[in-house]
Amino acid sequence: MNIIIVGRRHGESRNIKLTSTVKHLLLGLLFALPMAMGAAGYWLAERLSGDMALAPDAAKAWERDLVEQREELQALRHSAEQEMAALTVRLAEIQSRVMRLDAVGERLVDSAGLPTDEFDFGVAPSVGGPIAAPESNYQVPEISNAIQQLADRITSREQQLDILDDLFAAQKLSEDTFVAGRPITKGWMSSRYGYRADPFTGRSAWHAGVDFAGKDGSDIVAVAAGVVTYSGPRYGYGNLVEVNHGNGYKTRYAHCKEIKVSVGDIVRKSDVIALMGSTGRSTGPHVHFEVFKNGRSVDPAAYIHRRPR
Repeated sequence: MNIIIVGRRHGESRNIKLTSTVKHLLLGLLFALPMAMGAAGYWLAERLSGDMALAPDAAKAWERDLVEQREELQALRHSAEQEMAALTVRLAEIQSRVMRLDAVGERLVDSAGLPTDEFDFGVAPSVGGPIAAPESNYQVPEISNAIQQLADRITSREQQLDILDDLFAAQKLSEDTFVAGRPITKGWMSSRYGYRADPFTGRSAWHAGVDFAGKDGSDIVAVAAGVVTYSGPRYGYGNLVEVNHGNGYKTRYAHCKEIKVSVGDIVRKSDVIALMGSTGRSTGPHVHFEVFKNGRSVDPAAYIHRRPR
């Protein structure tokens, strides 16, 4: 086979003679080229179809991710709501403790006789100060820490107030059980402690108490707090009330017209325990008042004007 190559310059041409081997190679290339192009097209089509098949899987993966993110967001929202609910409960507890502190404080002010206008627990404390640079808002952990610190401070104040309350209560109890004063609200002393002329026989006789005369049916009051250990008639005394005040002290109130208390009752200082009368060995309405210390009768006059030290 001859191949003629024509040049551009001056119409020149050149003949090339191909051998049989070269001819076979060229023919092979001519047949192989379409086959290679077909194979390449088939491979490309497979690749494109594979990519198209991956698209639905990717969409499903994205959808799963979105579902997981929604679940995480819901869990965070639920956790935040629980945290807020816990903080609300904690704040309510602290508010109730503050109310209790106010009540204790008001009680102490009343017990100590302090001026209520100076110690008014019903009014928020006065605060103030210059304008400070604004700070960032508290985050939830910081709020929790602040509430806990406030709770700790309140606990400390509660302990201090409880101690003061106990001290005041002990002092008040000591004052209430302190035997002092007159067993009547109206009347006068008609007979003293010691030897006297017996009103029925005229002979000298021992009088183990003091008598306070007054209007029939007037009040007889306890001179100190204590427990009623006797309530009823007794020979010579008429209707009798006996009160044990502790610390070795006991008082008696005799000739009562009517008794207002029973055995086991707890009475406070100045409580009405009976009404004045003339029961028993008596010449008229009065109360026979006796004081015992460690089981021995003592002169009540020493306790009528007695003052705590």
